[in-house]
Amino acid sequence: MVAALREDDYSFRARGGRRNDALGDLALEINALAAMLQSQRASSLEAMALVERVMSSMQSPMLAFDPEGRLKLLNTAGERAFGLSVSTALNRSAEVLKLTHLLKASDDDLLSLDGAQPTARWVVKRSSFRLRGVPHTLLVLSDVSAALHEEERTAWKRLIRVLGHEINNSLTPIKSIAGSLRGRFTSLQTSNIDRSDFASGLEVIENRAESLNRFLQAYRQLMGLPAPKLAPVSVTMMVECVARLETRINVAVMSVSDVELKVDADQIQQALINLTRNAVEAALSVDGMADEEPRVEIAWENSESEIVISVLDNGAGLMNAENLFVPFYTTKPCGTGIGLVLAQQIAQAHKGTVHLANRNDGQSGCRAELRLPHRS
Repeated sequence: MVAALREDDYSFRARGGRRNDALGDLALEINALAAMLQSQRASSLEAMALVERVMSSMQSPMLAFDPEGRLKLLNTAGERAFGLSVSTALNRSAEVLKLTHLLKASDDDLLSLDGAQPTARWVVKRSSFRLRGVPHTLLVLSDVSAALHEEERTAWKRLIRVLGHEINNSLTPIKSIAGSLRGRFTSLQTSNIDRSDFASGLEVIENRAESLNRFLQAYRQLMGLPAPKLAPVSVTMMVECVARLETRINVAVMSVSDVELKVDADQIQQALINLTRNAVEAALSVDGMADEEPRVEIAWENSESEIVISVLDNGAGLMNAENLFVPFYTTKPCGTGIGLVLAQQIAQAHKGTVHLANRNDGQSGCRAELRLPHRS
């Protein structure tokens, strides 16, 4: 019986146990000890199974390292975030796995994961625990991108509300007075040169006032994006409609099986129009500098959790990816700087994202991805 307990076999029970007998009392106590150890082991196994189930279902990446910096724990979300596999990553050093920056991060540090979209931000929660008496470091990452974007959007809305009110109070009378003066300048007793200078100056004032007013209205439209009205829609129909709207070059739609999404079709089409317009302008900007013709393609891939609609061009590619989603930042002479921001706003309203990166398939140009989750 004692040998079975030493071998972690708690199924044996001593027979003939009775009170008021030394050997019988010992048998009863050993049986009680075996029952207690058996219950504790069952509780421990159930607790471990629960911990493993919770870890695997968590959306936040979770990792644990030993004192030598070797990875000892990795959940499913961590595998997806870092492109790792438990079968090959465990017991390997953070340096080999290129996770040194993560292991050195302090509690509440804000960082971006390597290879992720610059808009994806994670907060690191750092703690420690002991496993078989050895101290380990536990790291849990929380995605705060949505919260940060919402705070940024709220701040922009407050700012533009104040600026718009104050600027409009000045723009309206400036434009009105400039128009009135331009209409009356013909009656002035001045030379033709002076009259021309006077007219052109008033025209500049009026045009710039109108331009600034359009600028403010565009930003109000961007910040006032309504909540999406979800309804089933065919991806093929949306993509083909977007492709037909572009007349400068022929946008190729790559034939794949159709998928039905539950989205706001008008908003998603607007996001795709913005991405396609950028791709076409990028492809046309290098026309004559390359041997191949400007080319833009739209394709999509379907997985269990999301659909990825890709817009590919053969332009020069991205030069400054850090400012892609900064409102009004643009590298185009006539750009407004709100196309990508609006596309990102629409994607986030649908619980999705917009990702842009240079192509890695041996072709020059950029790949813009609109990722949308499946909805029941």
